Amino acid sequence: MAVELFPEFQVILVPGLHNSGPDHWQTRWQRAYPEFYRVGQDHWDQPDLPGWSARVDQVRAQDPRPALFIAHSFGCLASVASIARNGLDVAGALLVAPADPNKFGVSNMLPAIALPCPSVMIGSTNDPWMSAEHAAWWAARWHSQFVNAGPLGHINAESGLGDWAWGQQQLKGLLQRAHDGNVAISA
Repeated sequence: MAVELFPEFQVILVPGLHNSGPDHWQTRWQRAYPEFYRVGQDHWDQPDLPGWSARVDQVRAQDPRPALFIAHSFGCLASVASIARNGLDVAGALLVAPADPNKFGVSNMLPAIALPCPSVMIGSTNDPWMSAEHAAWWAARWHSQFVNAGPLGHINAESGLGDWAWGQQQLKGLLQRAHDGNVAISA
């Protein structure tokens, strides 16, 4: 993997529903970087935003370094809810293929203002969980940079991305931006 990490951050993987299996890019990244934290849920098939975001809070509390989130699907919503509740010491968030809050009835639980950290939301033109247009709308609401990844489905194991080098470049840009305090990310 070609991502250069900055040791001043705790990097937290936040999977979506059903966790991320062995071929999912999140799991592959964790194998390459075992120092990444991974949020676990008691019930991977039950999308409970308050419960899932509380678990994100618990993982954040394990390490005093600023958190940098790498979230997927419903994990994006749990990460944003955690950041909205406590934006202190959050270095940034990479939000990949977020689940549509309307499909889960949690839109009113998410912030309607800018996130207090640099963030990048990556959407797909054929994601069954949220259209690229709706993802761009949520990204604008949170002042997150929206990046359209093209037709990658839900950007998961079924997308056949392997180690997903392009996603690693997005992470590298976000890490640099968090490290430097607002360096532009190249899309």
